[in-house]
Amino acid sequence: MLAETPLLLGDNLLPYLVLALGGAMAVGSTLALVRPPAAPAQKGDLARAPVARTVTFALIGLLAALWAFAALVAG
Repeated sequence: MLAETPLLLGDNLLPYLVLALGGAMAVGSTLALVRPPAAPAQKGDLARAPVARTVTFALIGLLAALWAFAALVAG
């Protein structure tokens, strides 16, 4: 009964979510390095994002997005 109901976005819901979150993580981290804020918003904020952590997050997001894209293309 319940197993016969269609899922939102079909059987590919997880790859779509991973693609969206991984892509957002990669783009957001890359933009944090390329275009840092003009001035810190509050006292104690960093003027620039930590490079090693930001590059690591961008790579993790890129890998997640690539996995999700490959899963969607493969079927």
